[in-house]
Amino acid sequence: MNLAVNAMQAMGPAGGEARKLKIATAIAADLQNVTIEVTDSGSGISIEALPHLFESFFTTKSTGMGMGLPICRSIVEAHGGEISVANRNEGHGARFTIRLPTRQERSH
Repeated sequence: MNLAVNAMQAMGPAGGEARKLKIATAIAADLQNVTIEVTDSGSGISIEALPHLFESFFTTKSTGMGMGLPICRSIVEAHGGEISVANRNEGHGARFTIRLPTRQERSH
């Protein structure tokens, strides 16, 4: 939910351009991982900010607290997954990718 809200906020100042939010899911051919991608048509993320987005209290918003993405990362990692971010190659916008295992081995 946080990724979708962030995407909608990033597209707010898009001007006359079409605003597009896409949430896609896929399962790997080996059935070991599920991928969730959230992409937007906003302005993208500055190169300077990209490496810091998942750090606590780092924000690119004037009213942000810098906790949403670190919490997302913690939840994903607690389920054995990983989360990453990049700017879209096709043009404006960002792409967040979550990969989660379909099964998690439990230790005894």
